[in-house]
Amino acid sequence: MPPRQKDQVTMIPNRAALALTAALIGGGVVQPAAAQTLQEALAYAYSNNPTLLTARAQLRATDEGVPQALAGWRPSVSITSSAGVVDQHSRTASLLQEPFGPNAGRQYYQQINNSLAYTHLDRVNMSHTVTATQPIYRGGRTVASIRRAENQVFGQRARLMATEQQVLGDSVNAYVGVIRDQELLRLNVNNEQVLTEQLRATNERFRVGEITRTDVAQAEARLAGAKANRQQAEGNLQTSRATFMRLVGIAVQRLVAPQPLRQPVRTAEEAAQLAANNNPNVVAALFDESAARDNVDIQTAALLPQVSAQAQGFRTDNGTTAHSRTTGGQATLNVSVPLFQGGAEYAAVRQARQQAQQARGIVDDQRRQAMQQAAQSWATLASARAQVESVRVQIRANEVALDGVQREAIVGSRTTLEVLNAEQELLNARTSLVQALANVVSASYSVAAAVGRLNAIDLTLPVQLYDARAYYAAVRNRWFGLGDYSQQAGR
Repeated sequence: MPPRQKDQVTMIPNRAALALTAALIGGGVVQPAAAQTLQEALAYAYSNNPTLLTARAQLRATDEGVPQALAGWRPSVSITSSAGVVDQHSRTASLLQEPFGPNAGRQYYQQINNSLAYTHLDRVNMSHTVTATQPIYRGGRTVASIRRAENQVFGQRARLMATEQQVLGDSVNAYVGVIRDQELLRLNVNNEQVLTEQLRATNERFRVGEITRTDVAQAEARLAGAKANRQQAEGNLQTSRATFMRLVGIAVQRLVAPQPLRQPVRTAEEAAQLAANNNPNVVAALFDESAARDNVDIQTAALLPQVSAQAQGFRTDNGTTAHSRTTGGQATLNVSVPLFQGGAEYAAVRQARQQAQQARGIVDDQRRQAMQQAAQSWATLASARAQVESVRVQIRANEVALDGVQREAIVGSRTTLEVLNAEQELLNARTSLVQALANVVSASYSVAAAVGRLNAIDLTLPVQLYDARAYYAAVRNRWFGLGDYSQQAGR
């Protein structure tokens, strides 16, 4: 795989994208000491997410392909034994001289009956054969199979990293989504309370004749809409909590608003270039291409000679007669040269070459997708940061405008509808700020994922790292054993 960059993706404060709680217009919120941080949630997901655990088990299964390929160099030994009972009956007659005379026929048959000899042989027949075969040359199949198995292992390691990035990225989005939906629910609850008070004041003014029934109806309609929005926000929050539970594996606690990541690149061009070389999907496709080329050599081996040495020892008890034993041994050098096997082998070689071309095309496609993902994530991050600044200015202007409209409504120069519209505009701006802040955090992690830097090492998660090479080292040269060595890798 490409070498890892030295600088790590770390979490630092960023004035351009403050925490989501900055959306609380009334001031900062003090988090309790037992609050749950994003790093703690990611650490728990890294250690317990079923999708990630499944990918690790899949890597361990792929590791076993290497010792299977290495077995092509090793001898095979087999023992064949057989045992049985022989019940043999035989009848023999001595040579007779044919008589002459009137009673010759009767005399002849009498001589036959008198000369017959009967034998009965009952024995136990046993044989044992030990055969040892050592491959010497298999047309290059063993060497190509080992290369292919190792490339498949490296490719699966890259897929494991891609799965790790996917799980951590989804966990980040779930974490941020819960905080975002909590803030949106808080804004909607506050808006409902404001509109409830607004309706009460409108009814009072209607009773004293300052406004008309139309103003009351407008306030009632706006309050009903606020209640509907609040109910929808509650449903969205419950959905986000369920998503967090599925990905992280624990219930939502008091969440600490996260900060965006500092990026290892400065421009979109640098992000695209790094993604083209370091994205796990690109790396996996490169190793898949190498494995596909090795498969061409594997299929070609079926057209080449095969050489092996064989040693055999045998023992046969009571093979032909009772109380007999035959022992022996032999050593042979076997050479097999295929001449024509129906043509299937040629088709397999042609098929393998086309599959190698297919894998080469997948590399180009994955590289383009990685570059697109990096450029898109970078643009989303830049857009979200700019939106945060713009929405903050919008909020300050809407606050001034609302205060002015409310004062003018008291003296009768503004209508109730204008006050309601000003309040709605301020609510919309605050909602946009919450969403923009959430997008800043999520996009910063998306950029890190696109360039292959969203993992437990770069995020410095407080976890025991999974060693993707430990299981491979434990089983690569193992000739015997049925044990489970997954604990050595940390699962």
